Amino acid sequence: MARAFGLDTPRETRRSLRPNFDPETFGRMSERFARFLGTARFLVYMTVFVLSWVAWNSLAPRDMRFDDYPFIFLTLILSLQASYAAPLILLAQNRQADRDRIQLNEDRARNERSIADAEYLTREIASLRISLGEVATRDFVRSELADIVKEVVAELRSNPQADAK
Repeated sequence: MARAFGLDTPRETRRSLRPNFDPETFGRMSERFARFLGTARFLVYMTVFVLSWVAWNSLAPRDMRFDDYPFIFLTLILSLQASYAAPLILLAQNRQADRDRIQLNEDRARNERSIADAEYLTREIASLRISLGEVATRDFVRSELADIVKEVVAELRSNPQADAK
């Protein structure tokens, strides 16, 4: 009998011989590792390790040396470390590039919204200026009233009969 699953029901995990790992956890681990490889602490640790290795295998009694000159085992260990470090550093760089791409898209969208807002406000200010150009200002009303008063006074002076009525 087949059960119908909805989108709100998680699927059961299947058993597999392949190891199951979380890519996000692995990515975070690789970023921490890459960040550590780029520090002075790592360089100091590596320098102390290599110098100790060379000193021990050069100065220790012959029967206690485990990697005589030309230090082939040391070269193998350093090559192995480099072969793991390079892909982990690339993985960390890819993750950073993805974050940068997402941030760039968010910045672009934010800039587009800001430009749209600025254009809207510019149009609003322009319409307000046009509207204010059509509105009578206090000085304009005063000058119009003064002109009307002058006309009335001139009319009264020229037509004294209007006073008597």
